[in-house]
Amino acid sequence: MGSKKADRVYGQHAVRLALENNPQNIYELWVQGDKKLSAELSHLIEMAKLAGISVQEVSRASLDRHSGKALHQGVMVRQTSLRDKKYSIDELLADKPANLFLLILDGVQDPHNLGACLRTANAAGADAVIIPKDNSASLNATVSKVASGAAENTPLIQVSNLSRALRQLKEAGVWIIGTAADGTSSIYDVDLTMSLAIVMGGEGRGLRQNTRKQCDYLLALPMKGVVESLNVSVASGICLYEVLRQKRS
Repeated sequence: MGSKKADRVYGQHAVRLALENNPQNIYELWVQGDKKLSAELSHLIEMAKLAGISVQEVSRASLDRHSGKALHQGVMVRQTSLRDKKYSIDELLADKPANLFLLILDGVQDPHNLGACLRTANAAGADAVIIPKDNSASLNATVSKVASGAAENTPLIQVSNLSRALRQLKEAGVWIIGTAADGTSSIYDVDLTMSLAIVMGGEGRGLRQNTRKQCDYLLALPMKGVVESLNVSVASGICLYEVLRQKRS
């Protein structure tokens, strides 16, 4: 089945999105040979054949092994490794020098959270998601499946030094909006229509001190109940859609 370095995307919904949006990146479609073909699986096979993608029948054991025993629903694709697609802040600023809308994740380590953040960033129209190379989840099959197509369509930029990256963005006119429980204002009370980056802290520890120092504002989400914090993907969604709401207004 070839020796090309590839990422795996599994699950009928995620595979369909990959076939719809990025068929040129797909090497093979794997289908469980002993599974009765549903209408959806038959449709996926037809999509792959129309795109000139090789379709391979494999055993359930093989799909279990290559998906890490995740819920693959009898289908998986092998595609160009997203980790080989490098995209830098320099390229981002060259492509869109004005009115940038970014999500920055300061040490999100759970692949499910990273995938969910990518999905919401794509839905809200963010231009890119930026993460540090160290102490952070990176692209893998779990992230891709949770992101539901966003991992292939929203640039994920990994930087060696997040503080330096934030300074570079500030020099380019991007406002850095950090989120923290001790923020001086609510996210709903600040103008978010300019070129900006929303910075979310990692699970448990929040924003690192060096990251906080680079923020132009530290904003908080109103918490009216007994809980003290929200999951990072949920909080990201609230912040990103407040930016979208203001920009559309």
